[in-house]
Amino acid sequence: MRILLTNDDGIHAPGLEVLEAIARQFSDDIWICAPDEEQSGMGHALTLTRPVRLRKHGERRFSVTGTPTDAVTMGLRKVIEAQPDVILSGVNRGANLADDITYSGTVSAAIEGALAGVRSIALSQVYAKEGMGENGPFGPATEWGAKVLAPLLDTPLPKRTLVNVNFPPVPPSEVKGIRAVRQGFHDYSRGTVVEGRDPRGFQYYWFGLEAIEHTLDHGTDLEAIDEGYISVTPLQLDLTHHSSLGALAERFEG
Repeated sequence: MRILLTNDDGIHAPGLEVLEAIARQFSDDIWICAPDEEQSGMGHALTLTRPVRLRKHGERRFSVTGTPTDAVTMGLRKVIEAQPDVILSGVNRGANLADDITYSGTVSAAIEGALAGVRSIALSQVYAKEGMGENGPFGPATEWGAKVLAPLLDTPLPKRTLVNVNFPPVPPSEVKGIRAVRQGFHDYSRGTVVEGRDPRGFQYYWFGLEAIEHTLDHGTDLEAIDEGYISVTPLQLDLTHHSSLGALAERFEG
């Protein structure tokens, strides 16, 4: 099995080391192509206004001066010798739950893989609190990563779909299990914008997501994580709201 690894935290991120250790439990044919620096919150951005540079760090290990989407594109077209069987993105430092996935570079890297027709899985380690930097623990992802991936590598998935996995912020021994759940939703009206001044006296603003309220609907990824379970959510690339097509079509008839 040939596996391509990527992330949005950068080529030197500890979560990428965790992901590689997980992947090597399934294959020795591992390739890595990740951003050269952190690209969190970049979503599905593609670099179009400047050149992207590729750097080799070792055998089958590369970085790009661009986004997670750039990394997957370069990995598939310029790095790997043949199309991989699987693309794994992560393990992200922090949650990618509910509608936060629309911002996520981790999930977007998996989206790019799905667009290319490759089985793609995003993995993220939820933290117990914000502001932990690189000190956040990856214990649940390390201990449970292979247990989650094993069935996902064998389960048939429709085209243009991907899987989003989140590990709860508890010790590995306290993880209650794995749940297949739907995407939840946040209350973004409760988000914060932190205001301050830099050392030169200029005003700045910093988006703070820690105050965003969770809506713990039953059967969602938010509920699963809150209750100590690993959440596994299948996602589709078709964003069409099919039930609205009829009403809109009537508006434009005649």
